Amino acid sequence: MPVYEYIALDSGGRKRKGIVDAGSIAAANQKLRESEIYPEEIAETADRKREESAARGGTIRLFRKAGLRELASMTRQLATLIGAGLPLVPSLSALVTQITHPVLKTTLARIKEEVNEGNSLTQSMSHFPEIFPPFYINMVRAGEASGTMGLVLDRLADFNESQQALRTKIRSALAYPLFMFFIGSGVLLFLVTFVVPNITNIFREMHQALPGITVFLIVVSGFLKSFWWIILSVLLAMFVSLRYAIRKTKRGRRWWDKFLLRVPLFGGLNRKIAVARFSRTLGTLLQSGVPLLSALDIAKNVVNNTLLAEQIGMAAKDVEEGQSLSSPLSKNGFFPSIAVEMIAAGEASGNMEAMLFRIADAYEKEVEANVLVVTSLLEPAMILMMGAVVGFIVVSILLPIFEMNQLVR
Repeated sequence: MPVYEYIALDSGGRKRKGIVDAGSIAAANQKLRESEIYPEEIAETADRKREESAARGGTIRLFRKAGLRELASMTRQLATLIGAGLPLVPSLSALVTQITHPVLKTTLARIKEEVNEGNSLTQSMSHFPEIFPPFYINMVRAGEASGTMGLVLDRLADFNESQQALRTKIRSALAYPLFMFFIGSGVLLFLVTFVVPNITNIFREMHQALPGITVFLIVVSGFLKSFWWIILSVLLAMFVSLRYAIRKTKRGRRWWDKFLLRVPLFGGLNRKIAVARFSRTLGTLLQSGVPLLSALDIAKNVVNNTLLAEQIGMAAKDVEEGQSLSSPLSKNGFFPSIAVEMIAAGEASGNMEAMLFRIADAYEKEVEANVLVVTSLLEPAMILMMGAVVGFIVVSILLPIFEMNQLVR
């Protein structure tokens, strides 16, 4: 059903803005008038039109999607409203007026209308998989089945906020090294393609034999200045090809995921991030009443690594046959032995959820510490590398000048 934005006057003469679901503009106008709201302007939302055109093309504009931060904030607000005793439909209505993200606002308005027509919240949210992932849908389904929707939404908000906090810390730690890398690369490129040619032209005009290191610099500088577009094209083609292979082919995706787990310095970090994400997701699902097999099927998709997802899938099959979860996880070698032992202890004590949260807390702290270590190593390494390149350029320029001074003497 289309969604319309409106600017209207209420019965008290106050100007109001909002959105409404209706089959047409005339139906939307009639619906608003029945609520004693008199529209001045009404038009179909641009976001709805974008979604329809994206659906026809088989794609969704990712930059318009609601991010983890917006989803966590919306979930927290909905949990607060339901926890305060407000019924679901009025809670969704209040939430629509508070949300500022256009796509999320439109989606919630459509969910409210579907719930008002008799659908469950789970059914309504499942129509928008680009906003609500399977993990979210299953949590809401468990909350509806158990009658603890407010509690489940609180747990969902806690989960999303913890994931967002971890992501923000990692990005913040890597921001400065990345900034240094791009600025340093730009400065070096400027030196090699602009400053160096102007200086080395003086040496050429003097027809003097140049040291090998200076000749090498001149060749590199000339190549970069003349064929920079070829280098850029090759790098761009390699990037596009690699991106396509990773996203569109199973073999490429598998190779990339294997590389991420084994690359020096970052392999252990990626493994810990995956284990922390898996543990927190599985613990949150189990705590909310989702069965173990269903929870494993959902949790394997959040690790964002095909190798780990395959191991979790095989473990789920063993669990279905009657084995414990820790036994198959201990055989694959991808999961750290400490995490497996803690899961085994949780199974033995009947307190699996709490143990999974402890694993997640422990590995998230390790990830934060490791990121700080990695960034503290990257910064001096990048400074040394840039210093070495600048030093090479300076020596290459000064060496023939010193030789010229010796000849003059």
